[in-house]
Amino acid sequence: MNHATTEPMTFPTTDSNAAEAAGPPPADPLTEVLRAGARQLLTQAVEAEVEQWIADHAHLTDENGHRQVVRNGYAQPRQVVTGLGPIDVRAPRVHDRRDEPQRERFTSAILPPYLRKAKSVEHLIPWLYLKGVSTGDFNEALHALLGPDCPGLSATTVTRLKQTWEGEYKQWSQRDLSDKQYVYIWADGVHFNVRLEEDRTCILVLIGATAEGRKELIAVADGYRESEQSWLSLLRDVKHRGLTIEPKLATGDGALGFWKALPQVYAATRTQRCWVHKTANVLDKLPKRLHGEAKDRLHQIWMAETRKEAAKAFDHFIATYQAKYPGAVECLAKDRAELLTFYDFPAEHWLHLRTTNPIESMFATVRLRTDKTKGCGSRVATLTMVFKLAQSAQARWRRLNGHALLSDVIAGIAFKDGEKQAA
Repeated sequence: MNHATTEPMTFPTTDSNAAEAAGPPPADPLTEVLRAGARQLLTQAVEAEVEQWIADHAHLTDENGHRQVVRNGYAQPRQVVTGLGPIDVRAPRVHDRRDEPQRERFTSAILPPYLRKAKSVEHLIPWLYLKGVSTGDFNEALHALLGPDCPGLSATTVTRLKQTWEGEYKQWSQRDLSDKQYVYIWADGVHFNVRLEEDRTCILVLIGATAEGRKELIAVADGYRESEQSWLSLLRDVKHRGLTIEPKLATGDGALGFWKALPQVYAATRTQRCWVHKTANVLDKLPKRLHGEAKDRLHQIWMAETRKEAAKAFDHFIATYQAKYPGAVECLAKDRAELLTFYDFPAEHWLHLRTTNPIESMFATVRLRTDKTKGCGSRVATLTMVFKLAQSAQARWRRLNGHALLSDVIAGIAFKDGEKQAA
């Protein structure tokens, strides 16, 4: 057996200075094989794309029968950063001999001109930042993911991206909504620490379900303590931009100024209190030793199959805790009607209507980022971050269960205990 090696044997060390002096780790053979395979596949794909383009134009000839669209060598080599690291590629060129305006220019859909980063890498940078990687750790993270020789990827890229995101948010927040109709909407607000501001930033978020059952981000705005005036401003703005068809139902936390603002803009929209918020508020007024049994009794209310059964469980909760814990009972009872509105809508939709979970899960991601950075630098930075994270989350929001029934809801067909009633 031949024990000879072309590389010196290295051992792990805890000395960071020694590690820096040693330079980047040796290339991973498997990664190199994959990179070579990716380069070959990319070359073959672009070559096939060019051949197809030329074949499609083979009928174009001059008076001597010579083809007008032909190969014309290769462009200068360039490097494209991919998930496997940088790959050197040469794009073939095509020459169209015809005069203007008949002349056509070939542009590769796979390898367009000036492409320097694969889409996956373009998305990687904002993803790392928004998920909590600090700008100071960017080089280390990118080198670990893409290799030590990736050019053009650094913390300064994030700075430029944030400026771009601010422009995107401004344009998005002024978009036309006249072609939109939302059957259901969800509203919520959350506070964040802002390092450069004395007050905590409150972000107001509005999400809607379209007639096809797809959830969409409607609005993201900063407000003052979730006040009526802040929500009124947001709702009036979206209506002014074309959202004139009133939603059938709105779901949100009972503490929001949203509920006072809503009827001033969409008077016919019915209201549903979020059971997740309500459960937390009620349990907060009970001793911790009772939280388990009280939570079970609350579940028996909103998990009941009919309004009648829910009312029975509601009354049982009140009878159980009224004498010793009137505060908890009052917290629950004051929103009794609004907590049970969902029974007048299709049972398939109840899972979506009883809580503001789409917004809550999104805010959890924002908190991850702000916790990592000890708060955001400014209100604009916070607002922009929420917007970008919401856009990212929107791509994964699933369609409403029973979305075919939304047409019945829009048509005003009555539902009782989740079942459609005969006309």
